[in-house]
Amino acid sequence: MFAAPDRIAATIFAELDDATHRCDGTASWLTIHRPGAPSCSFIEGPAFDKAGNLWICDIPWGRIFRISPERNIELIIQYDGEPNGLAFHPDGRLIITDYKNGLMALDTTTHTLSAYYDRPNGERFKGVNDLVFAKNGDIYFTDQGQTGLHDPTGRLFRLTVQGKLECLLDNVPSPNGLVLAPDERSVLLAVTRDNAVWRLPLNANGGVSKVGAFIRLSGGGGPDGLAMDAKGNLAICHLGMGSVWIFNQIGEPIRRIQAPQGLLTTNAAFNHDQTGLYITESETGKVLYAKVDW
Repeated sequence: MFAAPDRIAATIFAELDDATHRCDGTASWLTIHRPGAPSCSFIEGPAFDKAGNLWICDIPWGRIFRISPERNIELIIQYDGEPNGLAFHPDGRLIITDYKNGLMALDTTTHTLSAYYDRPNGERFKGVNDLVFAKNGDIYFTDQGQTGLHDPTGRLFRLTVQGKLECLLDNVPSPNGLVLAPDERSVLLAVTRDNAVWRLPLNANGGVSKVGAFIRLSGGGGPDGLAMDAKGNLAICHLGMGSVWIFNQIGEPIRRIQAPQGLLTTNAAFNHDQTGLYITESETGKVLYAKVDW
């Protein structure tokens, strides 16, 4: 094992106000995923647009927010869904992995929402979670549902630019966040219930081979969202630990980013110039910031 890495204290970049964070009524997603917890927001999916605005989603209440560089938070849309992951399509649309509806697309100019890929072969997904775009426009996304060590049937899909859906893995105990390596020759996949990050080499035929554990964690609820910089440093949001771990490209821990409050550090995104890491802390409804100094 390695020595404990240096700690960085994250600061608060933006936060939902109390009325927005603590919603009235009940949401079925909270009943299933956080039984007994207050009817609060659960923010995830940070993604930057070309103008530097940060977009986040609120899973249980079907909301998409935009946060300006000046930290102003605007509710863009609320709909009947459970948005979990966000990523921008090359054409500017915001693609959403929606636990309830499959893949959705939001026109960020007209605020029009439409189905993007919802029912492969007429069947619904287990519950899609997160996504990442390859440079050629292919989408890699996870189908997590309620899978875990008791039911290791979570899936990793690739949706090609030609519209072909390919299942790369179907034996994952809770596939969650994912990133492509800078050279796009492998996928790194957060496997929450295994408390590990798997490495999936992509072979010449487009499939995967020699899949193995790249990093193993302990405690908390397991890894959730992932982010990677251009050097291959990997940010792992450790759900239930209130931390984001930074590992270098060979798997050595080099930093620990600590949330000022709350334990549900769920997702992260680097800004465009990769000078800062922005983190969703879902328990408090805050977006945190850490300066990149590694």
